[in-house]
Amino acid sequence: MSEAEHYNYELPSNLIAQEPLAKRSDARLLVVRRSDGAITHRHVRDLADLLRPHDLIVVNDTRVVPARLIGRRMQTGGRWQGLFVRIDASGAWQLLAHTRGRLALGEQVMLVDRAGVDRVVLNLVSRAPGGTWLAVPESNESVGSLLLAVGRVPLPGYIRGGREHAGDSERYQTVFARTNGAAAAPTAGLHFTEELLAELAARQIAHASVTLHVGLDTFRPITADKLADHPMHSEWCECLPETVEAVRATQRRGGRIIAIGTTAVRTLETASQSGVIGEWSGPTDLFIKPGFAFRTVDCLLTNFHMPRTTLMVLVSAFASRSLVARAYNEAIREAYRFLSYGDAMLIE
Repeated sequence: MSEAEHYNYELPSNLIAQEPLAKRSDARLLVVRRSDGAITHRHVRDLADLLRPHDLIVVNDTRVVPARLIGRRMQTGGRWQGLFVRIDASGAWQLLAHTRGRLALGEQVMLVDRAGVDRVVLNLVSRAPGGTWLAVPESNESVGSLLLAVGRVPLPGYIRGGREHAGDSERYQTVFARTNGAAAAPTAGLHFTEELLAELAARQIAHASVTLHVGLDTFRPITADKLADHPMHSEWCECLPETVEAVRATQRRGGRIIAIGTTAVRTLETASQSGVIGEWSGPTDLFIKPGFAFRTVDCLLTNFHMPRTTLMVLVSAFASRSLVARAYNEAIREAYRFLSYGDAMLIE
């Protein structure tokens, strides 16, 4: 068995959640204790009882942009679909594109709005890394305005084939989303409500924010046999002074740092590579795998992840490969809901 295969498992398709729960915090919560391997079944709404006074939860405040694009090829009239990834250094849009046939440099795509009305022409000007394209819209509007006009919720393909339903624009966004830039939601944060945050605060459990703009590569499977041969993707993240101080104050009083999601882990640990947490703003290609020395994060609340991904590796580094495998087997046996709209696990 290859090294990467240790992070694989059989995910029954019927356990992949296709719709969000009516109430976010009603999601089930598998509580996994690293000290003795105990596994118990709770709900996210129980979090105030599970955490301790003076603990600090750290959330990712990135905001998902309406990145899914629909249009037609002006040369052939064929249907075209795209996914906005980021703005390139040149100001061009970096995006993924899918259509029948082969796209050519210089082609034009007419993007349509949600009503199917022609809205803006997109010129495909060059190829970019990772199978992406660079494109330039024929418009003076800002990228934010254009995406609001023509973009859809960028649901992953395992949710209804990416088809948007009414309510997705609200439910595929965390309640603390502030900073535009993500191509996918930081899914552990989807379980939180303002009421739950208030309940936590009443128990003297505060929260602080980091930002990591989730990219599409985070969901891609590891194709290399050895983890060292996997080209780790880069994402932009930020840890501001107020969060650094909140973390340090929590540590001084003996509280724990609870990361809400793998993206919060990646940001906090990127900001702690000197040995202690400090300010950080910029890209990170930190690959957290077994043997990694966690310097800041004490507990992790995370969704259940796709097999053979760097997210599975990160979770296995935080707990252990055997304990995570046992927890996933238990979740499958108990029919937990998996992936973005699914249930969660608290590793303490």
